[in-house]
Amino acid sequence: MQTETNGLHKGLNAFHLWGIAVGLVISGEYFGWSYGWASAGTLGFLITTMAVAAMYVAFIFSFTELTTAIPQAGGPFAYSRRAFGPVGGCIAGYATLIEFVFAPPAIALAIGAYLNVQFPGLDPKHAALGAYLVFMTLNIVGVQIAATFELFVTILAVAELLVFMGVVAPAFAWSNFAANGWAGADRFGLPAIGGMFAAIPFAIWFFLAIEGVAMAAEEAKDPRRTIPIAYITGVLTLTALAFGVMIFAGGAGDWRILSNLNDPLPQAMKGVVGESSGWLHMLVWLGLFGLVASFHGIIMGYSRQIYALARAGFLPRGLARLHPRFRTPHIATLAGGVVGIAAIYSDNLVTLAGQSLTASIVTMAVFGALVMYGMSLASLFRLRRIEPGLARPYRAPLYPAAPAFALVMAAICFVALVVYNPVIFAIFLVLMLLAVLAAKGLATPDPVAVQPISDPVP
Repeated sequence: MQTETNGLHKGLNAFHLWGIAVGLVISGEYFGWSYGWASAGTLGFLITTMAVAAMYVAFIFSFTELTTAIPQAGGPFAYSRRAFGPVGGCIAGYATLIEFVFAPPAIALAIGAYLNVQFPGLDPKHAALGAYLVFMTLNIVGVQIAATFELFVTILAVAELLVFMGVVAPAFAWSNFAANGWAGADRFGLPAIGGMFAAIPFAIWFFLAIEGVAMAAEEAKDPRRTIPIAYITGVLTLTALAFGVMIFAGGAGDWRILSNLNDPLPQAMKGVVGESSGWLHMLVWLGLFGLVASFHGIIMGYSRQIYALARAGFLPRGLARLHPRFRTPHIATLAGGVVGIAAIYSDNLVTLAGQSLTASIVTMAVFGALVMYGMSLASLFRLRRIEPGLARPYRAPLYPAAPAFALVMAAICFVALVVYNPVIFAIFLVLMLLAVLAAKGLATPDPVAVQPISDPVP
């Protein structure tokens, strides 16, 4: 059994974990979601978001039972492996990895877009590269420093979203929000249901990656008490912010201008206060904190997922090395960064099924997330049946109705994604099949018992 002396450092309290939970996701309130307006219109996307929000609330209340019962860095990988064996663990682990490795490049490009508003001569890709280098370094230096920074920028990001809503509120009109609100409406004026289904990945972007707190479970103080607090307060915070930002941005002017942009909030505010307003400059600068919070937090998440998979033998064991001084998975952090940086410099060079690379990698991340949600919820049901004596400090409320609802919703979302994104699904499926085949038979008997590899102390 690994110990604190040779494993990940434990130093995160409930407030740190709330910061991670909200910070992982909060960039979804700043960009990405507005692509859903192009598919469904404001009213159609509002309905889609309500359904997805209900799924996430049910999911998090169910997922918390697993996180507190099995507080391991692998998160869904650990739960699914315990419930379904190595193949189940492999599917969940690699789906989570795809989610967490593909999300950061989209966020890094949005950071570049925000900086380009302030510095038009700055290449957004170079800014995105700089973000990777800075925040990979910060993650390597130490988890408590990284989590404290995450908490700080998350608080600023939440405050800035509230400021945005306050500044654009005087220009808000429901008639603006509802105008042309059903994208693709037929000749009878009925809403296009297809557009609402097509918008699902962008509604999920509002909440994507909140489950990443599970990957910090081994580094939490008293995880069976602190994780439920972080998850429940986090998902409620994010739900309120998602609806507030979407409704105020859509009602402040012509929402169609914002529907295909990486920086919808500055552009919405620009339409209200003008280009020279101090409010706009403040939003650009402080708005970066929301992007940074998610970017930094997801780097933390993907590094722990790579570490957990490598520790169990599903990836090369060298990726499970911990830094001899900081006790952080530094090789895993750098490995995920290489993939992200390659994706950044492929933007505008690559399109998939007519989508921009940003929209495509958002969709790819959502595919990974939905597979992971399904595997986690299935694990909850199976573990309740095969391990009734497992210590469960927190039990999912409204069981089995709430987790069943979340599982059905995840399945519906997944099918809709496949129908509307067949090319991206084919790429996702190939990646998953290659990963499972490569990892088959490599796993060690018990991932908890595997000692992490540390570089020798000089």
